[in-house]
Amino acid sequence: MRTLLFVDVVESVRLMEENEASTVQRWRKLVKMIDEDILPRFEGRLVKSLGDGLLMEFPQSPLAVKAAFAVQNACAVINEGVPQDQYILVREGAHVGHLLADEHDVYGADVNLAARLTGLAGPGEIVVSADVRDQLVPVLDADVEDLGACYLKHVHEPVRAYRVGPPGPRPVIEPGAVSMPKLRATVAVVPFAGLDDGPEHRVIGEVLADEVISALSRSSELNVISRLSTSVFRGRDSSVEEISSYLTANYVLSGSYRKAGSKLRVNLELASSSNLTIVWSDSFVCSATALISGKDGAVAGIVTAVSLAIMARELERAQSQSLPTVESYTLLMGAIALMHRLSVQDFDRSRQMLQVLTERMPRQAVPWAWMAKWHILRVQQGWTDDWSADTQLALDCGRRALSADPRCSLALVVMGFAHTNLLKQFDVAQEQYDLALRVNPNDAMAWLLKGTLLAFKDAGKSAVEHTEHALKLSPLDPHRYFYDSLAATAALSAGQYKRAIDLANRSLRANRTHTSTFRALAIAQWQLGLHQEARKTVTELMKLEPGLTVAKYRERHPSGGYETGRIWSSALQGAGVPN
Repeated sequence: MRTLLFVDVVESVRLMEENEASTVQRWRKLVKMIDEDILPRFEGRLVKSLGDGLLMEFPQSPLAVKAAFAVQNACAVINEGVPQDQYILVREGAHVGHLLADEHDVYGADVNLAARLTGLAGPGEIVVSADVRDQLVPVLDADVEDLGACYLKHVHEPVRAYRVGPPGPRPVIEPGAVSMPKLRATVAVVPFAGLDDGPEHRVIGEVLADEVISALSRSSELNVISRLSTSVFRGRDSSVEEISSYLTANYVLSGSYRKAGSKLRVNLELASSSNLTIVWSDSFVCSATALISGKDGAVAGIVTAVSLAIMARELERAQSQSLPTVESYTLLMGAIALMHRLSVQDFDRSRQMLQVLTERMPRQAVPWAWMAKWHILRVQQGWTDDWSADTQLALDCGRRALSADPRCSLALVVMGFAHTNLLKQFDVAQEQYDLALRVNPNDAMAWLLKGTLLAFKDAGKSAVEHTEHALKLSPLDPHRYFYDSLAATAALSAGQYKRAIDLANRSLRANRTHTSTFRALAIAQWQLGLHQEARKTVTELMKLEPGLTVAKYRERHPSGGYETGRIWSSALQGAGVPN
């Protein structure tokens, strides 16, 4: 029995795309250090070079783990003087097993398991199997952290895994010790320039920028530079390149304004730091008094336009480049946007992006949480060939997210979503939503989905209160149609059929492929006596979901066991859904 150690370069394709010569030079230097120093020192042997990785074997696990620590230290050496985003970072995995070898390759289940364990590690991390852990002496050999039963790609049963770090009185991986890929695009809003003289005019620019920063900060998909950091550019004629470099921002929003009586004329530009181009610009007139008092809708309009422009830009980048070379935040934003378009082609592309992210960052909660939601939506849309399999995959992805971060509000919300819509375990779902709101009281999706849960349980008044609060917390969400659709369901449960129709129609203007929106609209129309309109809505619904029947609806819909479900099923049947 030997201990196998895999070393894999994180984001090797991106590093080669951006600077092939430097990456190759430093990788060769690292391989030389491993071959000439680390392997002899720890009695190891290089079994195979994998281009952007290595497979080594050692006679004992403690030697393999010490060699893994030495490899991480060697990475620090080769990264000296290099920008952080160009660091060569490696993830490592170790397992005890047998090697089957011939003149061409090495084989065996143990080799595959060692490779899969490597996939659990983040940049700068080392993950080992229980067999390796059993041969280590804590404190002397390594500091060990139990990751629990982990799900590995192409491995049927979960595997007990451990993360290890050098022995000492500190966490296995110190927070901030490793450069992790960003999952949110960063926006800098610099104070807007007044084109009129006088200090009172400069104040307006500060106020306007502050309001935009505050509103943008409520988006879960964007990271916004604080006002204190951007204020250093007040009155400076700095270029986008200078601002973005100083603040490490992907986008810079700047503008100017001129006062004309009680009105302001504002000109704005959003620039991308990647190619220094303008991705959005606009001008508008607003009331200065109303703007300062917060009663003017100008700020909301600005932030909506900026959010949509960034989302569109990142989606374009995600679709036009090879996925392994795309930045992590671009992949995530693109995946979220495509997932909520709900066309089959876009939906499948979204999954491909999320798969790249989960492979790139296996110990990050957010990509796994979105992958769980992807499987839930697949079931809800009627696009799955195996309802049970997608339900299990949604739960598995949600568990992986919570294993990575038990306090990730998104993961808690998605698990609540799964227990509501797929398993009908309302008590468990409500616990998940409540915990998410304790972690983050401003989580709009938690308010939305908890409100929908209450709607299914005939608690119409509370359902409306929760979903309306969600709409207030998420006025700029790029998938706002989803919020409007679920808010329409809440309005149905409260008997607010006119409100339900308004919300459903607003949702359908943004997305006409979400089947639950058509169901909500048809029910509301039927209940108001608009029978002809309801039948037309059901005709469109059946084009999207041709296999829908009232019996299937009662069986699978979360409201099926409540009075709400009886009323809604009857309305759908009356409007033309087959029995």
